[in-house]
Amino acid sequence: MLVSPLPQWQKLKTLAVLAPLAFLAACATQEPGPVTTTPSKPVTTTTQAPRPVADNPQQAQLRELIAQQDRLYRVAAPLLTSNAQLCRGNARNLLGFTAKNRYSFPIEYAETARSLGYDDRLQVTGVLPGSGAAQAGIQRGDFLISVAGKPMPQGTDAERQAAVLLSPLVVKKAPIALGVQRNGQNTTVNVPLTFACAFSIELGNADNVNTYADGRRVLITRGMLKFTQSDDELAYLIAKEMAHNILGHAIRQRMVSTIAEVIDNLLLPHPDPTTTAGTAGIRVYPQDLDAAADTLSLYLLARAGYSIDNVPAFWKRLADQYPASVPNGYTALHPATAYRLSMIDKVTQIVKAKQEAGKPLVP
Repeated sequence: MLVSPLPQWQKLKTLAVLAPLAFLAACATQEPGPVTTTPSKPVTTTTQAPRPVADNPQQAQLRELIAQQDRLYRVAAPLLTSNAQLCRGNARNLLGFTAKNRYSFPIEYAETARSLGYDDRLQVTGVLPGSGAAQAGIQRGDFLISVAGKPMPQGTDAERQAAVLLSPLVVKKAPIALGVQRNGQNTTVNVPLTFACAFSIELGNADNVNTYADGRRVLITRGMLKFTQSDDELAYLIAKEMAHNILGHAIRQRMVSTIAEVIDNLLLPHPDPTTTAGTAGIRVYPQDLDAAADTLSLYLLARAGYSIDNVPAFWKRLADQYPASVPNGYTALHPATAYRLSMIDKVTQIVKAKQEAGKPLVP
């Protein structure tokens, strides 16, 4: 989850629905101040204010990465859980939390991750509000000890092995018994499953202002994340790419493998910049497909509780600051801005009328 050209290391591996990541606050030490005594007065002690321990550069980078991921997953969470009905075949049962260990980061940062509280065990790093995990009382910082009576994997390949262990359990739809350790005490909780959109939400290691969707993943570049001025604006982007995935636009454009390669590259610690040059070989979205994704995204947003009043202003600002002439920017791939804004205005009125009338928010 980043400071200068900061690498994007994370790649969640299907353990749970995407949700906020937790990170530990910096430790603090206290240093006693001078002790003064006089014959006529009692001894007094003055204690200086706690002095924070400064992060080293790697710790600062890792904290920034986690903070950006935290924002991304927190904003994405209601979009994923509120729209299973509209995600069609792209929804599945999930546990409702994320977990990581120190090996969730590149090996050269394993010790840095350890200094921030990660060890070989999988630790809950985020719990989705309203999910089965939240209902069961799973908390950030819980260590995962077992699942259905079997030891939870640890070490370098723990995330993948845990996903393999959980995969046959989530299809049964029954609550899953998880053994957790909290404050040194072990307990077992039964976690109901959460039916949600199954798209992976990724943070891309690039400064270009763009987003990508390959049918199963949504990637927001670091540059685009910084461009957004509010969580609502970030939600507009995630919802739009989710809509492209739901509508199968990468397939219709015959761009699945091309976009997947771009996403794979942007998840590397050191991406190859030539793969995002120009439009990266991705075909420009025709206005009818783009408008269809805009339409569906407005429903996704409204169902998730996001305001849709400022959607047109955001897309106009993006197109004005990064026009189609910027080859590796968003508008280069989505050039029909005027047509899109016209459609967004019309659909916004329809969605708001349905909200006021209490009608189902479905296209």
